[in-house]
Amino acid sequence: MQEVTDHTQLRVEGMDCANCAQTITRSLRKSGFQDVFVDFATGEVTFVQVGPEKVDAAVDAIHDLGYKVTSRSDQRTTQDDSLESHGLETVTDLSRKFWFCFAFTLPLFLHMFLPFHWLHSPWVQFGLATPVMLIGWMHFGRSAWKSILAGFPNMDVLITMGASSAYFYSLAGLIRFSGSAAAQEFLFFETAATIITLIFLGNLIEHRSVARTTSAIRELNRLQPEQALRVVTGASGAVQLEPVLVSELRIGDKVQVNEGDRVPVDGRIVYGSGSLDESFLTGESLPVDRTINESVTGGSIVVKGNFQMIAEHVGTSTTLSKIIAMVKQAQRDKPAIQRLGDRVSAIFVPAVVAIAIITFLVSWLWLQIGVGASVLHSVAVLVISCPCAMGLATPTAVMVGIGRAARNGILIKGGSTLETLAGIRTVVFDKTGTLTTGNFRIEKINVLQGSLQELKEVLHALESRSSHPIGRSIVRALEQEGFRSGNTLEWERIEEDKGIGINGWTRQGDLYSIGSFRMVQHFHADLGHSIYVLKNNQLLATADLSDEIKTGAHETVQTLKRKGVRVVLVSGDKADACKLVAAFLGIEEVFAEQHPREKLEIIGKLSAKAPTAMVGDGINDAPALAKAGVGISLSDATQVAIQSSQVILLRSDDLRNLLDALEVSRLTYRTIRQNLFWAFLYNVVAIPIAAAGYLSPMLGALSMAFSDVIVVGNSLRLRTRKIHRPGSRSL
Repeated sequence: MQEVTDHTQLRVEGMDCANCAQTITRSLRKSGFQDVFVDFATGEVTFVQVGPEKVDAAVDAIHDLGYKVTSRSDQRTTQDDSLESHGLETVTDLSRKFWFCFAFTLPLFLHMFLPFHWLHSPWVQFGLATPVMLIGWMHFGRSAWKSILAGFPNMDVLITMGASSAYFYSLAGLIRFSGSAAAQEFLFFETAATIITLIFLGNLIEHRSVARTTSAIRELNRLQPEQALRVVTGASGAVQLEPVLVSELRIGDKVQVNEGDRVPVDGRIVYGSGSLDESFLTGESLPVDRTINESVTGGSIVVKGNFQMIAEHVGTSTTLSKIIAMVKQAQRDKPAIQRLGDRVSAIFVPAVVAIAIITFLVSWLWLQIGVGASVLHSVAVLVISCPCAMGLATPTAVMVGIGRAARNGILIKGGSTLETLAGIRTVVFDKTGTLTTGNFRIEKINVLQGSLQELKEVLHALESRSSHPIGRSIVRALEQEGFRSGNTLEWERIEEDKGIGINGWTRQGDLYSIGSFRMVQHFHADLGHSIYVLKNNQLLATADLSDEIKTGAHETVQTLKRKGVRVVLVSGDKADACKLVAAFLGIEEVFAEQHPREKLEIIGKLSAKAPTAMVGDGINDAPALAKAGVGISLSDATQVAIQSSQVILLRSDDLRNLLDALEVSRLTYRTIRQNLFWAFLYNVVAIPIAAAGYLSPMLGALSMAFSDVIVVGNSLRLRTRKIHRPGSRSL
């Protein structure tokens, strides 16, 4: 599985919305940091790993913007740094501030409806509004001021300007007309306090909603057990079980795993057996049986049995850790459609301030509606504007979409991949191991020279070094029939020739080669066999193999064709075998006996006509996977193929997962477009209405607070929307 680029990670407190995250992002990019990603929901700030001095500079830049860095990945900390703890602290802080402000704002707001004379006192209204404004200035004002000093004005500037304008205008009227009935015409203390209180409420709901979009990471993290039982030998020679943290396990440690436990790390069973629930990895709910010398994956649940295992991959090297890292990195990746929202957000705050000033001047000087009404119109413009909705439109949908795919055994490496995958119009399949199971059976061996034992020795020795499905199947078939190597041949070196075969040189000076018909076509005319075995460039034997169609392959191909997707088969296998598979599956376009270079050329030509995805699993597919708009590999593919892919289907035994991946990407992309449409429409419609005086500042603040919630709520619909496939389960 692909390793994730090393990044430095900071944990930051004080971000209220997506606009805050964009402010930090722009500041760090301006300072030269690469691949910057800021997630206000989790408080994470990441960028390409740099030295401690540069990290210090990043911390200082973030502090200058008014935020607090609580931890950094290049330094150890004893603080609880989990996503849950950060989210809980943020929500608790916002909740506490909201209820404090609400307690003062409610009577201030109700003075318009209740007959209590004392509530109409200007000084009482001033006394009720001032604590709310103090909290607002401490929370929003400090961030607004520092963002202006840094040259990146954020959403808090609009909030602070709007609420402060109403407050200071009211205070000026109170001082000037104290004791006079005319003072009531200048008092908008309830407007100022209500704006602050409603923004706190909106932020509180927004944080709780956005936190749900990151549930995939939290659910994956919960799969990692905290403790394990390490098997140790005491001073007396007695075997003991020592409880340790999973983070303390090292490669080679022996671990006891009991029924009901989660497997702590990746490893190999050395004693006992068990039935394991690996649904988090494969999506398959039925337990699988594992016994001695078989591999187990960290995070699996032992449904039945007990065993001891040797730890082979620990820490960030385990499959589960890599999946979590890959999902995190994928959620950081931005699709191209988000660039429009980012460009608008970058100039949004200055533009809104300009519109608010123009609104005040036009209302006061041209329309001559009075200073008080003009102030309210401009305040309404400031507080109804919402750049946060544009900032949330894409990342919330991407996080939910990628998270949902991950929970169902589909790893999508980024938002840009989601966007490309949603528009795929051509899908190219490899044959062996992709459309077929790759579990070949040896139907017949034709020995032309030498002995059958020598042939099997050569087949087992060379193919055991091959990563091709045919090679793995030949080794498995030989071992299942009881073959045991006599080690009569001593090998000096073995090399694989992509798309052709594999060669081995013995210490005795002989060259053995195993490959397709291409290897012998210059001197042999019979192309009716699956593989050919040569000794010193002389044909030693031929072998005939048979394969079987993979589960869901026919349904997948037919569904793609019904959706108008062009389906193509490109394989290095011989033409007869490819045409047989294509005819069964209903694929009209077939390119057989293709070298990796030829596959690359075909992908290039198809991609020039329409967005193209390539589905493959072998080393010879890697160049084509990298060339395609989206490379899709299976979890049991070669490491090179997986690293060349943007999508990994963990459930490699059922090709219908490809349909799920395509549908999730299309639904996610549709949700992103809906979110952006709402975010732009809201601001385009709301700002002119507020400028015209048809919305009060209080209603504007309420509208702004909940415009973000609508965007997040629409993204959360992706978690529950059903994806139906004929004859199969719904996601």
